[in-house]
Amino acid sequence: MPYDYTIVDAFTHDAFHGNPAAVFLLDAPRSTEWMRQVASEMHLSETAFVVREAVDEIGPIFRLRWFTPTAEVKLCGHATLATAHVLWEREVLPAQDQARFLTLSGLLTASPGDAGWITLNFPARPGQPCPPPTGIAAALGQVPVGTWISAEDLLVELPNAQAVRTLTPDIGALRTVPVRGVCVTAIADSPGVDFVSRFFAPNVGVDEDPVTGSAHTVLAPFWAARLQDRPGSSAGPLPVDHELIGHQVSPRGGFVRTRLQGDRVLLSGEALTVACGTLVVEDNG
Repeated sequence: MPYDYTIVDAFTHDAFHGNPAAVFLLDAPRSTEWMRQVASEMHLSETAFVVREAVDEIGPIFRLRWFTPTAEVKLCGHATLATAHVLWEREVLPAQDQARFLTLSGLLTASPGDAGWITLNFPARPGQPCPPPTGIAAALGQVPVGTWISAEDLLVELPNAQAVRTLTPDIGALRTVPVRGVCVTAIADSPGVDFVSRFFAPNVGVDEDPVTGSAHTVLAPFWAARLQDRPGSSAGPLPVDHELIGHQVSPRGGFVRTRLQGDRVLLSGEALTVACGTLVVEDNG
């Protein structure tokens, strides 16, 4: 049975930048093992599988699951952005309608915005200070300013943006750190950007993720607190609902607009379709 898929570059408006995700619009649920195998075959950082689950007075609600080449994950930003983009582009949803997804992280939404921007409503996941895990400095080749743990990930602050950009971690050594991923970050050194980051997740088959929406659910509250009193600023504390711009400075790179709202964070980005194809396989699940 053939299965159509779409590859979308997320958190960018330029092809071959941002983070590519494969999106499968399914007519019925498929087995976890089949989705895992398909994601391995696609070999992108994330493959999204979406199926209509229910319809209420507002409209359809979709079940959304995400897989790296080796594992299912509980939260993924760029593949959610990509899925919403495909639903609107394929006219599964009217272009002005909000997309609603049931996921392992609860109900998530994606809303269309101006000039092609899409806004995701995700849970904020503030980090808690923790001692540096054994071997993390050697694995990164940098001594952390500080370390925090949030959900499944480790957040590491480095001294400056240049240290983040030029980082060449020992991926094998990072595999020994007992977390899903390691996010490194620093305050930005370029105009129009508030903070920079990179994300490494070899324990789930992604040596470096190009642009990581889920990491920004940690980065948004972290930098909102850190930038309350910016050096040289006479404005005082940041207002509630202030937008901060993150630049993930991976080789592909991408930008994420973040806005903290209580225990939620709004993540906004752009997306474009770069390829469409058909997977021809026997589905035993």
